[in-house]
Order: sequence, then structure tokens, then C-alpha cells
Amino acid sequence: MRAANLFAKFMLELAALAAFAFWGSTIASGIAAVVIAIAAPFVMAVLWGWFAAPRAKRRLPLPARVPFELGVFALATVALVAASSTLAAVVFASAVLINAALLTVFGQWEA
Repeated sequence: MRAANLFAKFMLELAALAAFAFWGSTIASGIAAVVIAIAAPFVMAVLWGWFAAPRAKRRLPLPARVPFELGVFALATVALVAASSTLAAVVFASAVLINAALLTVFGQWEA
């Protein structure tokens, strides 16, 4: 169960990337949509890699990292709503909340 929960967190990170890409593709048209759809998840991945990834050199301490991670997931949820995917946003946010609760119960925030 513990390994499955960490796998779920990784899948949520990938889903957040997809949400940012989808949002980027909906807020513009033509080449601008392509650029934003690539840039938005790229920025998220870079920030996550700098501040939240387990092997990050600048990994935030736990009291700052948890809000950072949850903030990224919240922004991905907002991006889905902004892209008119309310159902996807609700499903994503629900999965994030369940995962966060299990990370807390299992003491996995440091993983």
C-alpha cells in the first residue's frame, strides 16, 4: 500500500504536467498555443525539480515543501477548471487530497 501511494504521487505529478499542457493549449491558438502548452509544464517541471524532487540540491525543507507541492497541484486544478474541464479538476483534486492524507498517515512526505 505504501509503495502504491508513492506511485500515485508520481502519477499525480505527471497528471499536473498534463493539466498545464492542456491548459496552455486552450488559452491561445496556433503557434502560441503550442508554445504555451510546452512552456507551462516545462516551468512546472523545472520548479519541481529544483525545490521538491527527492534528489534536488535545493530541496525545500518539509514545512515549506508540502505547501509548495500542494500549491502546484492546486494550480494544476485551477488550470483544468480554466480549460473548462471541471470534472477532470474535481477528480484530480480529490486524488491529490486522498494521496496527501495517505502521505501523512504513512509518514511518506520525506520520500
